Amino acid sequence: MQNPFIPGYQQLPSTLPIFPLPGAVVMPGAQLPLNIFEPRYLDMVQDALASHHLIGMIQPEDDGQLSAPRLHSTGCAGRISFYNETVDGRIEIILTGICRFDIVTELPSERGYRLITPNWERFSSDYDLNLPATEEKRSRIYSALDRYLQFNELKTDTDLLKKLTAPQLVNVLTTALPLSQADKQSILDTVSFNERFQLLMAKMEIASSTASSHLTH
Repeated sequence: MQNPFIPGYQQLPSTLPIFPLPGAVVMPGAQLPLNIFEPRYLDMVQDALASHHLIGMIQPEDDGQLSAPRLHSTGCAGRISFYNETVDGRIEIILTGICRFDIVTELPSERGYRLITPNWERFSSDYDLNLPATEEKRSRIYSALDRYLQFNELKTDTDLLKKLTAPQLVNVLTTALPLSQADKQSILDTVSFNERFQLLMAKMEIASSTASSHLTH
Protein backbone atom coordinates (compact mmCIF):
# COMPACT_ATOMS: atom_id res chain seq x y z
CA MET A 1 0.00 0.00 0.00
CA GLN A 2 1.31 3.43 -0.91
CA ASN A 3 2.13 5.87 1.88
CA PRO A 4 -1.01 8.06 2.27
CA PHE A 5 1.15 11.13 2.96
CA ILE A 6 2.91 10.88 -0.40
CA PRO A 7 1.30 13.00 -3.14
CA GLY A 8 0.17 11.16 -6.24
CA TYR A 9 1.90 11.83 -9.53
CA GLN A 10 -0.92 14.12 -10.69
CA GLN A 11 -0.60 16.13 -7.46
CA LEU A 12 3.09 16.98 -7.91
CA PRO A 13 3.57 20.78 -7.85
CA SER A 14 4.31 23.04 -10.81
CA THR A 15 6.92 25.00 -8.84
CA LEU A 16 9.52 23.60 -6.47
CA PRO A 17 12.06 25.08 -4.04
CA ILE A 18 15.48 23.51 -4.51
CA PHE A 19 18.36 22.84 -2.15
CA PRO A 20 21.69 22.63 -4.05
CA LEU A 21 24.08 20.42 -2.08
CA PRO A 22 27.13 18.64 -3.50
CA GLY A 23 27.34 14.94 -2.73
CA ALA A 24 23.76 14.73 -1.48
CA VAL A 25 20.96 13.08 -3.43
CA VAL A 26 17.69 11.53 -2.34
CA MET A 27 16.15 8.79 -4.46
CA PRO A 28 12.49 7.77 -4.51
CA GLY A 29 11.60 5.83 -1.36
CA ALA A 30 14.93 6.60 0.34
CA GLN A 31 15.43 8.96 3.27
CA LEU A 32 17.96 11.79 3.58
CA PRO A 33 18.61 13.54 6.93
CA LEU A 34 19.52 17.23 6.67
CA ASN A 35 20.68 19.84 9.14
CA ILE A 36 19.34 23.26 8.11
CA PHE A 37 20.93 26.44 9.48
CA GLU A 38 21.29 29.06 6.72
CA PRO A 39 18.51 31.68 7.00
CA ARG A 40 17.38 31.26 3.38
CA TYR A 41 17.03 27.51 3.81
CA LEU A 42 15.26 27.91 7.14
CA ASP A 43 12.77 30.05 5.18
CA MET A 44 12.61 27.37 2.47
CA VAL A 45 11.67 24.66 4.97
CA GLN A 46 9.01 26.84 6.60
CA ASP A 47 7.54 27.75 3.19
CA ALA A 48 7.50 24.10 2.11
CA LEU A 49 5.72 23.10 5.31
CA ALA A 50 3.13 25.79 4.63
CA SER A 51 2.39 24.33 1.19
CA HIS A 52 3.20 20.92 -0.34
CA HIS A 53 6.01 19.82 2.05
CA LEU A 54 8.32 19.14 -0.92
CA ILE A 55 11.93 20.22 -1.47
CA GLY A 56 14.00 19.42 -4.56
CA MET A 57 17.47 18.09 -3.83
CA ILE A 58 19.92 18.85 -6.64
CA GLN A 59 23.70 18.83 -6.99
CA PRO A 60 25.74 21.82 -8.19
CA GLU A 61 27.81 21.25 -11.32
CA ASP A 62 30.76 23.22 -9.90
CA ASP A 63 32.31 23.12 -6.43
CA GLY A 64 29.21 24.59 -4.79
CA GLN A 65 31.08 27.44 -3.11
CA LEU A 66 29.33 30.13 -5.12
CA SER A 67 26.12 31.71 -3.85
CA ALA A 68 24.30 30.59 -7.02
CA PRO A 69 26.28 27.72 -8.59
CA ARG A 70 25.39 26.13 -11.91
CA LEU A 71 23.16 23.13 -11.32
CA HIS A 72 22.80 19.69 -12.80
CA SER A 73 19.59 19.52 -14.82
CA THR A 74 18.11 16.59 -12.86
CA GLY A 75 17.27 16.24 -9.18
CA CYS A 76 14.73 14.50 -6.95
CA ALA A 77 11.95 15.91 -4.81
CA GLY A 78 11.64 14.76 -1.23
CA ARG A 79 8.81 15.22 1.23
CA ILE A 80 9.59 16.55 4.70
CA SER A 81 8.66 13.47 6.73
CA PHE A 82 10.42 14.52 9.96
CA TYR A 83 10.93 17.99 11.42
CA ASN A 84 12.67 19.11 14.59
CA GLU A 85 13.63 22.58 15.84
CA THR A 86 16.77 22.87 17.95
CA VAL A 87 17.44 25.38 20.74
CA ASP A 88 20.36 26.88 18.79
CA GLY A 89 18.18 27.85 15.82
CA ARG A 90 18.71 24.93 13.47
CA ILE A 91 16.09 22.69 11.89
CA GLU A 92 16.66 18.96 11.54
CA ILE A 93 14.60 17.31 8.82
CA ILE A 94 14.36 14.01 7.02
CA LEU A 95 13.37 14.05 3.36
CA THR A 96 11.67 10.98 1.90
CA GLY A 97 12.31 10.79 -1.84
CA ILE A 98 9.20 11.00 -4.03
CA CYS A 99 9.96 11.59 -7.71
CA ARG A 100 12.84 12.85 -9.83
CA PHE A 101 12.53 15.88 -12.08
CA ASP A 102 14.25 17.81 -14.84
CA ILE A 103 14.60 21.58 -14.47
CA VAL A 104 12.55 23.48 -17.05
CA THR A 105 13.41 26.98 -15.91
CA GLU A 106 14.50 28.86 -12.80
CA LEU A 107 12.02 31.35 -11.36
CA PRO A 108 12.54 34.62 -9.49
CA SER A 109 12.47 34.15 -5.73
CA GLU A 110 11.95 36.78 -3.05
CA ARG A 111 12.98 34.51 -0.17
CA GLY A 112 16.66 33.90 -0.92
CA TYR A 113 16.39 30.23 -1.86
CA ARG A 114 16.14 29.07 -5.48
CA LEU A 115 12.85 28.15 -7.11
CA ILE A 116 12.26 26.18 -10.32
CA THR A 117 9.62 24.87 -12.67
CA PRO A 118 10.11 21.07 -12.70
CA ASN A 119 9.22 18.60 -15.41
CA TRP A 120 8.26 15.27 -13.81
CA GLU A 121 7.33 13.43 -17.01
CA ARG A 122 10.59 11.59 -17.70
CA PHE A 123 10.44 9.98 -14.26
CA SER A 124 6.75 9.05 -13.95
CA SER A 125 7.94 5.44 -13.51
CA ASP A 126 9.19 6.42 -10.03
CA TYR A 127 5.57 5.79 -9.02
CA ASP A 128 5.52 2.26 -10.44
CA LEU A 129 4.86 0.01 -7.44
CA ASN A 130 4.54 -3.20 -9.48
CA LEU A 131 8.04 -3.87 -10.74
CA PRO A 132 8.66 -7.59 -11.35
CA ALA A 133 10.34 -9.67 -8.67
CA THR A 134 14.12 -9.51 -8.95
CA GLU A 135 15.47 -11.95 -6.35
CA GLU A 136 18.59 -12.62 -8.40
CA LYS A 137 19.37 -8.90 -8.49
CA ARG A 138 18.80 -8.60 -4.73
CA SER A 139 21.35 -11.36 -4.12
CA ARG A 140 23.88 -9.70 -6.42
CA ILE A 141 23.40 -6.35 -4.64
CA TYR A 142 23.94 -7.94 -1.20
CA SER A 143 27.12 -9.67 -2.38
CA ALA A 144 28.52 -6.48 -3.90
CA LEU A 145 27.51 -4.48 -0.82
CA ASP A 146 29.27 -6.93 1.52
CA ARG A 147 32.50 -6.54 -0.44
CA TYR A 148 32.08 -2.74 -0.62
CA LEU A 149 31.52 -2.43 3.13
CA GLN A 150 34.43 -4.71 3.97
CA PHE A 151 36.96 -3.02 1.67
CA ASN A 152 35.90 0.47 2.73
CA GLU A 153 35.67 -0.42 6.45
CA LEU A 154 32.04 0.66 6.70
CA LYS A 155 29.07 -0.76 8.58
CA THR A 156 25.34 -0.62 7.96
CA ASP A 157 22.16 -2.32 9.14
CA THR A 158 22.10 -5.20 6.68
CA ASP A 159 19.12 -6.82 8.44
CA LEU A 160 17.03 -3.75 7.64
CA LEU A 161 18.24 -3.73 4.03
CA LYS A 162 17.20 -7.36 3.55
CA LYS A 163 13.56 -6.29 3.90
CA LEU A 164 13.82 -4.14 0.76
CA THR A 165 13.06 -5.04 -2.84
CA ALA A 166 15.83 -4.71 -5.43
CA PRO A 167 14.57 -1.31 -6.72
CA GLN A 168 14.31 -0.02 -3.15
CA LEU A 169 17.82 -1.28 -2.42
CA VAL A 170 19.27 0.52 -5.42
CA ASN A 171 17.60 3.79 -4.42
CA VAL A 172 18.50 3.54 -0.73
CA LEU A 173 22.15 2.66 -1.42
CA THR A 174 22.52 5.42 -4.02
CA THR A 175 21.29 7.88 -1.38
CA ALA A 176 23.22 6.50 1.59
CA LEU A 177 26.58 5.21 0.37
CA PRO A 178 29.55 7.64 0.25
CA LEU A 179 29.81 7.48 -3.54
CA SER A 180 31.34 10.38 -5.44
CA GLN A 181 29.19 13.29 -6.54
CA ALA A 182 29.55 12.21 -10.18
CA ASP A 183 28.62 8.60 -9.39
CA LYS A 184 25.49 9.62 -7.50
CA GLN A 185 24.46 11.94 -10.31
CA SER A 186 24.94 9.32 -13.01
CA ILE A 187 22.63 6.90 -11.16
CA LEU A 188 20.10 9.64 -10.40
CA ASP A 189 19.94 10.58 -14.09
CA THR A 190 19.12 7.04 -15.23
CA VAL A 191 15.42 6.34 -15.84
CA SER A 192 15.15 2.55 -16.00
CA PHE A 193 15.68 0.33 -12.96
CA ASN A 194 17.85 -2.14 -14.88
CA GLU A 195 20.27 0.62 -15.90
CA ARG A 196 20.36 2.03 -12.36
CA PHE A 197 21.06 -1.47 -11.06
CA GLN A 198 23.96 -2.00 -13.47
CA LEU A 199 25.44 1.41 -12.69
CA LEU A 200 25.28 0.96 -8.91
CA MET A 201 26.82 -2.50 -9.18
CA ALA A 202 29.64 -1.12 -11.32
CA LYS A 203 30.30 1.78 -8.91
CA MET A 204 30.43 -0.55 -5.88
CA GLU A 205 32.69 -3.04 -7.66
CA ILE A 206 35.10 -0.30 -8.75
CA ALA A 207 35.23 1.15 -5.23
CA SER A 208 35.84 -2.32 -3.77
CA SER A 209 38.55 -3.17 -6.32
CA THR A 210 40.32 0.16 -5.80
CA ALA A 211 40.27 -0.27 -2.04
CA SER A 212 41.42 -3.86 -2.38
CA SER A 213 44.36 -2.93 -4.61
CA HIS A 214 45.46 -0.29 -2.07
CA LEU A 215 45.37 -2.88 0.70
CA THR A 216 47.62 -5.29 -1.21
CA HIS A 217 50.36 -2.79 -2.01
